[in-house]
Amino acid sequence: MPPPADIVKVAIEWPGANAQLIEMDQKRPLSSIIREVCDGWSLSGAEQFALRYADGPQLYITEQSRGEIKNGTILRLAISPGRAARQLLERIQSHGIDARLEALKELAKLSADPTFAAEFINMEGIGTLARLVESGTHFGEMLAFTLTAFLELMDHGIVSWDLISLSFIKQIAGYVNQPMVDVSILQRSLAILESMVLNSHSLYHRVAQEITVGQLIGHLSNQEIQTYAIALINALFLKAPEDRRQEMASTLAQKHLRSIILNHVIRGNRPIKAEMAHQLYVLQVLTFNLLEERMMTKMDPNDQTQRDIIFELRRIAFDGENDPTGTEKRKAMYTKDYKMLGFTNHVNPAMDFTQTPPGMLALDNMLYLAKVHQDTYIRIVLENSSREDKHECPFGRCAIELTRMLCEILQVGELPNEGCNDYHPMFFTHDRAWEEFFCVCIQLLNKTWKEMRATAEDFNKVMQVVREQITRALAMKPSSLDQLKNKLRGLNYSEILRLRQSERMSQDDFQSPPIIELRERIQPEILELIKQQRFNRLCEGSCFRKLGNRRRQEKFWFCRLSLNHKVLHYGDLDESPQGEVAFELLSDKIPVSDIKSVVTGKDCPHMKEKSALKQNKEVLELAFSVLYDPDETLNFVAPNKYEYCIWTDGLCALLGREMGSDLTRSDLDTLISMEMKLRLLDLENITIPEAPPPVPKEPSSYNFTYNYS
Repeated sequence: MPPPADIVKVAIEWPGANAQLIEMDQKRPLSSIIREVCDGWSLSGAEQFALRYADGPQLYITEQSRGEIKNGTILRLAISPGRAARQLLERIQSHGIDARLEALKELAKLSADPTFAAEFINMEGIGTLARLVESGTHFGEMLAFTLTAFLELMDHGIVSWDLISLSFIKQIAGYVNQPMVDVSILQRSLAILESMVLNSHSLYHRVAQEITVGQLIGHLSNQEIQTYAIALINALFLKAPEDRRQEMASTLAQKHLRSIILNHVIRGNRPIKAEMAHQLYVLQVLTFNLLEERMMTKMDPNDQTQRDIIFELRRIAFDGENDPTGTEKRKAMYTKDYKMLGFTNHVNPAMDFTQTPPGMLALDNMLYLAKVHQDTYIRIVLENSSREDKHECPFGRCAIELTRMLCEILQVGELPNEGCNDYHPMFFTHDRAWEEFFCVCIQLLNKTWKEMRATAEDFNKVMQVVREQITRALAMKPSSLDQLKNKLRGLNYSEILRLRQSERMSQDDFQSPPIIELRERIQPEILELIKQQRFNRLCEGSCFRKLGNRRRQEKFWFCRLSLNHKVLHYGDLDESPQGEVAFELLSDKIPVSDIKSVVTGKDCPHMKEKSALKQNKEVLELAFSVLYDPDETLNFVAPNKYEYCIWTDGLCALLGREMGSDLTRSDLDTLISMEMKLRLLDLENITIPEAPPPVPKEPSSYNFTYNYS
């Protein structure tokens, strides 16, 4: 007979004594259980003790968190968080250097515990640590542990960052600005400054006064602190007032940030980890967002300076020195030339730039092409002006629409997504990467137009093909603009048609009654095949990142399904694993029979707890939670959409519910089509004998496996 749900069997340790094996009644007050444990070892003053986990982060157990204790958990009797906080506060203010060092080391470890942190902060502990830093008398390990504890305590959000003093900021900034500082101190100093900038508007201005971009760029040659330095640059960039961002971008360009990142980070001798990839993505997004102002600026048809740019485009293309002298003749020639340039409004092409997006950004791109790649520009314009009218590619209209499309593909004006690492190395290979990207793509558009033998009526079709060519090429992550050109050459119109045909063939849905009947007949076995594949993936397990305030100290946990599909095993990890994690290393588990439901997105408890400021659409789309008895949750944020579909489908299948993700629908369509083709192929290859043939044996289903490399 299974034990009652409110009883958990645990072991409790105490130094120098045999462990106590007890059945903990979760309905009893925790203080009563602690008193009973203390009596077992003849310890007085039970109110001065508490229970902590013996493994993992060793967090204190409270009335609020006790529900997470599972059968077989090993606990440890320890002094209470209040008593521990008081003792450590006394020891870090003692005169003995060794005693102070040991106290700070222990404090750095305990500060991650929210229960201890609340007690320590209530005793003005953060002020004590701040004064130790401001005194300037701590160095080496002692200072590193002090900064670690300070950062961990502040990350709990109990105390506002606005209370930090200017002298503390100056001291931390001083560590960053010094040429020879221990790496651990530098890492923590950069992380503290980043948190200040992200969490306080007033502190942004103070930090910006103390730290120069040039000093941060100087740290990028050190692989141990590259990520911290770029993260602080991104934070300063993100929080800077709009009028300061362009100025900051100019400073970054003058300091050669792009080339330093390219040579020391992207092309460095270390693989780029997830956090560095995220910071490079954030920098890429923030850089492209500088284009938003021009993208959303309409052209003023009455502004002569802006009109002069259009005149310049005409002059470069058609050599304006031969303009006729008469006003009427000049106006007629201009109208003809503007038509040849491909503008929609031949009389006043300025009107073509009054829609936003892309606004004036399109005109900027066209002028860059005309001036920097003049031969290419003239060739495209003259080549199209000499074609038959019905086949000419309207350069002006194409450039405007292409600019809008590139803004959509690269999400210009959108804030960075918390869980995204999608940076493109090629954008770090050129100081004018956006403009060069446009120049490559406008040549692609012109080439595709010719390959499709398009007319004006085909304009939207051509743009759809070009979008597909660009997105497919970007997905290959070319390392340079030259490599992008090579990828695009391989994705000509014929190749796009071939890829579309191949994908269409794999998703064919024949509508004749016999085929529909065959589809309905084989669908259950295909669904079962997919379900087993999902279960296999859950048994292999996946690594998930814990959401926190600081990405620098990323925490991971792993979850996998038992081989008999009856238990979910999970546990914390120090770092992202390379391969499978053994069940023995996963200390926690949930019986599948206890799972009540699976919820996703904004219905997840951990998404409701987070503020809207810290969450975004992408994180919401990757979030799901397992709700299990008694009123407990296990919260996930999948690393990508594929893992999200695998886990939500697999968990739903475990509960006997429908697998409804896009991935399952795609797999179902693909596999059914493949199976149907195999069966139809078998029928086509049957030789019809004179006598009635025997009933053919149904071909067995093929094996379906995924390649996860």
